[in-house]
Amino acid sequence: MPIQWRKVLAEFLGTAILVATVVGSGIMATNLTKDVGLQLLINALATVFSLGILIALLGPISGAHFNPAVSLVERIFNRLTISLTLLYIAAQIIGGVSGAVIANLMFKHSAINASHHQRNGVNLFLGEVVATVGLLFIITLLTKQKRGAIAPILIPLWIGAAYFFTSSTSFANPAVTFARAWSDTFSGIALASVPAFILAQLIGAGVGTLLALGVTND
Repeated sequence: MPIQWRKVLAEFLGTAILVATVVGSGIMATNLTKDVGLQLLINALATVFSLGILIALLGPISGAHFNPAVSLVERIFNRLTISLTLLYIAAQIIGGVSGAVIANLMFKHSAINASHHQRNGVNLFLGEVVATVGLLFIITLLTKQKRGAIAPILIPLWIGAAYFFTSSTSFANPAVTFARAWSDTFSGIALASVPAFILAQLIGAGVGTLLALGVTND
């Protein structure tokens, strides 16, 4: 398989597995306990572990973006061609929805089950900005400092922490956000809430990148 398509496949698989983990662990958590705090902990730990594994294994192939905001920033810095950026984003979106469908089916839900979980409010918008600022700040600094080897540790740690200190529980990813709209479960988000979350994520990506550039020497 040509290298370009291997990269696209890696982005598809990585995003699919990530969303299957987020949605599946959310369903499992609600099956296991009625304690919302414990449900969130189960969901966060599963996401952190899965994300670390995916970045470590697929990072050398595609860069392990699994996130259109990350791919767009990479395009801005000319580290991706326009065509590959578009392919990455398409793979991430399709992979994310596929992951949600797989998780739904694993737990005997309808394959496509639109979420009714409204996530609205300026506080949640701010939470998504903060979560994505931190994510892109870390990624940009790791790239500038040529310390990508520790990305499988630092990026999941940030996402895990942001699950608990941001009001939005740290979606920080447009593809994952859209995918989670198709599971009416613990981790779901109503489709009507998706645009504001994605806008917040794109703003956060820009701010996080600029902040990272601001603290470097070049």
